[in-house]
Amino acid sequence: MICAAVLLCGGFLITRASGAENSRDFELLVLVLFLVTIFARQMFRGAENDPLRAMSYTVFGLFYIPWLFSFITKIIYLTPRLENGMTTGQWYVLYLVAVTKFSDMGAYVFGSLFGKHPFAPHISPKKTWEGFFGALFSSLLCSFWMYALMPEKLSAFRFDDIIFLGLLLGFAAVVGDLAESIVKRGAHTKDSSAMLPGIGGTLDLIDSILFTAPILFFYMRFVLGVG
Repeated sequence: MICAAVLLCGGFLITRASGAENSRDFELLVLVLFLVTIFARQMFRGAENDPLRAMSYTVFGLFYIPWLFSFITKIIYLTPRLENGMTTGQWYVLYLVAVTKFSDMGAYVFGSLFGKHPFAPHISPKKTWEGFFGALFSSLLCSFWMYALMPEKLSAFRFDDIIFLGLLLGFAAVVGDLAESIVKRGAHTKDSSAMLPGIGGTLDLIDSILFTAPILFFYMRFVLGVG
C-alpha cells in the first residue's frame, strides 16, 4: 500500500511538472525497489508460508490497480497546455470515463432485458452476448455524443478515431469487468469490499477504467502522436 501511494502520488507530481514521458524512470525505480523489498521480506518470514504465492499476489496488486489507474494522470497531462497554463487533457479523461461507464451501463441494461446466451459462464454466469453487444453499442453511441458535444475540446480526435475508440474502449471495458470477476472468483468472494453494497464493492467502480485508461493513453501517444 505504501508503494502504491508512492507510485500514484510521485507519478502525479512528476507528470504534472515535466510531462508523462519523464515519469517513466520514477515508476521503474519504484517497481525495482518494490521487488527488492518483497523478496527481502520473505527472508524474515516463517518457512510455513508459500513465498511464491505471497510475492505473486503482492506484485499483482501493485500492477493491477495503482499502476493501471495512474494512466488517468498521464492522459490529463498528455495534451499541450493552453497559454494560461491550464491543462487540456481533463476533457479526454471525461471522454474516457463517459464511454467506459456507458459500456458498463449498456452491458447491464441489454443483458438484463435481452440476455439469453451466456458469454463467459465459467467466469460470470450473468454475462451474456446480448450484454456484450449492448456494451459496444452504448460505448459507440457515447463516443459520438461526447465528440458532438465538445469537438473543440477533443480536437486530437478525428471522426474515424471516434468510431474506433468507441468500439475499442467498449471492448476493453468488458474485459476489465470480466478481469475483476476472475479476481473475485479466484479469491472466493462475491464482492470486492463492503463499502458500497449492491454494486459489488469499490473496485467495481473502476475495474473497467483500469483497462480503458492505458489503451486510450497509448492510442493517443502512438497512433495520434500526441505528447
